[in-house]
Amino acid sequence: MENLPALNLKNLDKSEWKSYRFDQIVKNISERVDPNNTDLEVYVGLEHIDSESIHLKRSGTPDDVDGQKLRFYPGDVIFGRRRAYQRKAAVATTHGFCSAHALVLRANPEIIDSQLFPFFMHSDAFMHRAVDISVGSLSPTINWGTLKSQQFLIPNKEQQKSIFKILWALDKVIEQEEELLRSIYISRKTYINSVLYKYETGIESALPNGFSVKKLEDVAEISGGSTPSRTNPEFWGGDIPWLTPTDVTKNEDIHLSTTKERITKDGLKSISNRIYPPGSILYCSRATIGYAIINDVAMATNQGFTNFICKSSINNYFLYFLLQHITPELTRLAGGSTFLEIPKSSVKSFKVVIPEEFLQKKIAKKIVEYENTIKTIKLKICKSKALQDSLINHIF
Repeated sequence: MENLPALNLKNLDKSEWKSYRFDQIVKNISERVDPNNTDLEVYVGLEHIDSESIHLKRSGTPDDVDGQKLRFYPGDVIFGRRRAYQRKAAVATTHGFCSAHALVLRANPEIIDSQLFPFFMHSDAFMHRAVDISVGSLSPTINWGTLKSQQFLIPNKEQQKSIFKILWALDKVIEQEEELLRSIYISRKTYINSVLYKYETGIESALPNGFSVKKLEDVAEISGGSTPSRTNPEFWGGDIPWLTPTDVTKNEDIHLSTTKERITKDGLKSISNRIYPPGSILYCSRATIGYAIINDVAMATNQGFTNFICKSSINNYFLYFLLQHITPELTRLAGGSTFLEIPKSSVKSFKVVIPEEFLQKKIAKKIVEYENTIKTIKLKICKSKALQDSLINHIF
């Protein structure tokens, strides 16, 4: 951040800024393309555009679609006019065509520099207006006829250069951080695949020294939870944290010490439930299969979990990462018509590959280091994006 260009936002002079209709700021490119009769190789649907990003990182091919589409050129901005609240507006870097549920917009260089225009498109000033003028309830969509007459305040050309320099410099920082994050993810995956084994028949003879095959019930006490009656107020609002899958899916850490709801001792007794001590692995085995936490405080869970209290022969962090690694295999054991659920009996008898204790700790420590690094980089990216959003919205 230290090398970002200087910009005095506190004293940003807007006295010479002018208001323009949107059709003065941009040109709406309406050139049509037939996917079945084109030499263009790149197709961009709304699903290929990331929310709140000016970068287009994915695309499809003409074989993916039928019907008339819109032509775009390098430097054009593809803006998702359907469900504008998703804030999809990305800069094209190639020739191609896109969904007719988008607008292809080209900055008018007499009014706004093409390097500033993508950031303007992601300002609250523009996006909130876009949402306000959308029509339709199930899939609100913007009509060009309405959008083109909207008025927006635009900086003078002299100020635009200094503004987009700092925004692109900050964008470069974010891109570098995101690239670092991607490389860490790849490195972590490579390491995990090299040290965590999935059980296959006959694997025993191929395992390194110190590794053995065990059933999950051999290394942990496995049980589940349940839900006290909602009609009895004496069962709720107590001192015992009570975990639901929602608590876990919204958690971005391995650990969890708080839950949305709490039950009483009577509530616990009413369902023959138990309290899981700190350090247990609470694993979602119903509907949202694979989400898991290691609890920092004693807590009970609902019936959506299969819970593990580790025996002395297994490191709980190692088992946590192993369960994540074998979730696809466990999911294949799931059944149910309304939602998938893995039977506890199937989990108990499931065979896994376990190394000696010193290796468990070594492996778990390394993966935790990866997790902490990922968490740190994500925080940096979050702060950088927050700063970028703040700058864009302060300017526009």
